[in-house]
Amino acid sequence: MISENNIHLGKILIVDDQEANVILLERVLRIAGYVSITRTTDPSEVVALHVNNHYDLILLDLQMPGMDGFQVMQALKELALDDYLPILVITAQPDHKLRALKAGARDFITKPFDLTEVQIRVHNMLEVRLLQQQTKQLYEQVVAEQKVSERLLLNVLPQAIAQRLKGRPEVTVDNFTEVIADSFADVTVLFADIVNFSKFSEGVSPEVLVDVLNDIFTRFDSIADKRGLEKIKTIGDAYMAAAGLPLPAKDHAIRAANMALDMMDAMEQFNQQRHHQLKVRIGISTGSVVAGVIGKRKFLYDLWGDVVNTASRMESHGVAGRIQVTDATQRWLKEMFSLEARGTIEVKGKGEMHTWFLNERREIH
Repeated sequence: MISENNIHLGKILIVDDQEANVILLERVLRIAGYVSITRTTDPSEVVALHVNNHYDLILLDLQMPGMDGFQVMQALKELALDDYLPILVITAQPDHKLRALKAGARDFITKPFDLTEVQIRVHNMLEVRLLQQQTKQLYEQVVAEQKVSERLLLNVLPQAIAQRLKGRPEVTVDNFTEVIADSFADVTVLFADIVNFSKFSEGVSPEVLVDVLNDIFTRFDSIADKRGLEKIKTIGDAYMAAAGLPLPAKDHAIRAANMALDMMDAMEQFNQQRHHQLKVRIGISTGSVVAGVIGKRKFLYDLWGDVVNTASRMESHGVAGRIQVTDATQRWLKEMFSLEARGTIEVKGKGEMHTWFLNERREIH
């Protein structure tokens, strides 16, 4: 609701070639409580005045020498300062009223002036104008908040999943459980862990601890974006990503291998820049998974399947500063990467497994 005080603060321009008319209209409006009034007898000044002042209402005489009111309205339209043309025309010619409304005027007052009519029409015009401005501001605020919400959603969920959720009107805060679940036959999962980070954290302040993790994981995030992996989550000092979902990719294992090697390089660069001696341990496995969104409020895109557990074991049973992969992953990588057989190791919950170390990219001749 627009208050009377705000209506009386509306900016008004009076345009009439007759000085007596502009003086009379200004006096009537000031008596009615309007405080921001400009007047001119020169219609050629209107555009420049409106550019500088952004009037909420222009009282415009139609019959003026040199430049009539219709030409003024056309010039204001071409100015395109606002979609709304705040024109209240002044005319003594009945046939001009319809033409003026078609030209973009919002209303009219008739000469000779009925002062009560002038006050009512000015009040109504300003109220409509201020309501229109208020509605536009609210709309822009809603759009801005929607963009923020979308950015936040994309920070939580993969873009493809976020787009699917936006297209499902039945999804609400109260029925968000398991609205999306997909199966993927070929995915490569990567786990990384900062070795002995718990011991490192004992000797630094909370601020330093968070800063170090944020720096490292931000570097990892950039690599994931570059190499085409989806970051799934971080748990403490562990980082999880996957290639081949939510959009399938034939080169999923190659993407994961490239990311793992880049992560090793990123850790070396971090240690040189921050004067630390931290190491990362990485495990990779390839296979089928189920992926989906769970939770009602703090929802999460997550993965389930044996390959997830195996990738985690490849990391936890790995070696600091090295990348351990399964036989399944090695078969995808052997043509493009140099791998070193580690042999058979005992893996918790899996028994004996033959694994490999990913060393470097092969030179392609």
